[in-house]
Amino acid sequence: MKELGEYLQDVRRNNGVSLEEAASDLKVDELLLENIESANIRAFKDIYSLKDLIKEYAKYLGLDPLKVQEEFNDFLFEHTSKISLDDIMAAKKKKEREEEDTKKIQSPYTKEYKRKIKKWPIVLFGISFVLAIIISVVVIKTINREPAISSELKGVNWYEYTY
Repeated sequence: MKELGEYLQDVRRNNGVSLEEAASDLKVDELLLENIESANIRAFKDIYSLKDLIKEYAKYLGLDPLKVQEEFNDFLFEHTSKISLDDIMAAKKKKEREEEDTKKIQSPYTKEYKRKIKKWPIVLFGISFVLAIIISVVVIKTINREPAISSELKGVNWYEYTY
């Protein structure tokens, strides 16, 4: 990356462009371009935004952006492939410990309380509601039942026949 940064700086100087002028033309902070030229990639939070900025900077300087981006990709591959598995595991364990520590310490103002819903009152209400409907339907049907035909035959004896 140092070679790439120095190369970009040399091209910028040979073109007669100041760092301030390049930063204003690209509409970025001057410090970002300075960090690229000095190969300080730790100043960038996102590697993808750094990659895009290097590509735009190469276009601005009149270079082939794909070649410059390929050079940066080679640097990234070399840099990331040198990380040992032990270092990766140690970083993972450190991150897990930090997450556990943040979970343990909670302010009562920021702690999320889960509301516990008791299900048995809802079930009991549902059952009682269904039973009330069933009972009211049965009562209404018995009240509205028509009387038997035998009430029309009152006073008529078996032996009385009319012709």
